[in-house]
Amino acid sequence: MPRKILVVALALLSGCGHPNGVMTPVALTATTPKTSQVNMLVATTREPTDDPATLFNGERSPKPYLTEISVSIPPNREPGTMQWPRRLPPNPATDFAVTSVKQVATAAEARAWLSQHIEGGHALVFIHGFNNKYEDSVFRLAQIVQDSGMQATPILFTWPSRAQLTAYEYDKESTNYSRTALEQALRTLASDPSVKDITILAHSMGTWLAMESLRQMGIRDGHVNPKIRDVILASPDIDIQVFAKQYAEMGTPKPKFTIFVSQDDKALAFSSLITGKVSRLGAINPAAEPYRSKLEQAGITAIDLTKVKGGDSLNHGKFASSPEIVQLIGQRLMTGQTLTDSNVSLGQGITAVVGGTVTTIGNVAATAVAAPATIIEQPIIHPKKIKRADETLQGDLKPQPLTQ
Repeated sequence: MPRKILVVALALLSGCGHPNGVMTPVALTATTPKTSQVNMLVATTREPTDDPATLFNGERSPKPYLTEISVSIPPNREPGTMQWPRRLPPNPATDFAVTSVKQVATAAEARAWLSQHIEGGHALVFIHGFNNKYEDSVFRLAQIVQDSGMQATPILFTWPSRAQLTAYEYDKESTNYSRTALEQALRTLASDPSVKDITILAHSMGTWLAMESLRQMGIRDGHVNPKIRDVILASPDIDIQVFAKQYAEMGTPKPKFTIFVSQDDKALAFSSLITGKVSRLGAINPAAEPYRSKLEQAGITAIDLTKVKGGDSLNHGKFASSPEIVQLIGQRLMTGQTLTDSNVSLGQGITAVVGGTVTTIGNVAATAVAAPATIIEQPIIHPKKIKRADETLQGDLKPQPLTQ
């Protein structure tokens, strides 16, 4: 399909009807039905605006900003959905609504917020994907936190996306622009004594930013900070061979990696087309060779969501729109639990591929984590050994052509 035609098709598929500029806080009144509140800390490399309805735009800021935000979530809502207002101001009884915004000017204020909101020492850092406005990522994280039931402090890192389908290259360069800021944010978070562990949840193009920041950390220190225990990559928009190199150059020990993939992801098909017709990591079949063997050797869990009904027409946001999957993230994956006990029952024929003997748990085909990531076990300070490990992981992980 010619690129221009595909862009138009994606634009029609992904069109949204909600109004822009929903960040102006609204007050909850005595007559407002009981709502849920999600409090988050938002770090951004976006350029600030003078408009309280938007706060930040899609351009790049020379310095990062921190903001405290509270989002009200209405009752009687289907899990996996975001209730955007049809008109402004939002009605908290029926819509997602921002109820509080406060700029964080100093490191002391950020530490104070963490000490007040930390949930058992667990922090979740969410990094959004391509084609997202500031408000899109705020509402998405609020929805994930609410629907997952996670006991963790939500922290959003939002990078400069112009939120335009034709700005793919700009957005990709914005992730590169932001990788040092994310690395510094992760270091600052890890240095806080109230934080016991960190889970990173990144989506789409945001997975590139997450991997690059962790790679930088590994190159500087020889390994990723040990408080970063779990990394979850949803629909990763990364060339497979590039991911192998990023993974190798993180050093050891590594966090536990989980990736969500789907072969019917139209957004990743578009990305593959404009980046040389090679498969993206998020579109592989992890049960097929050579992927299964390579994932097993690296100790990476891959969860195939191809049979899961998507909540969007592009099938690109299944990790958040499927109630079962978002609960899996909040209640098991981010706490380091395995998928191999009798308490896991997701249905819909979801397949998890880790390594070892395949076991059936309810309707989920899963595997026990039988081997550590011995495929890449050398410190980052030994370039020759890294090269060998990198080549082992890549092996015959050659990019596959996109089927037209």
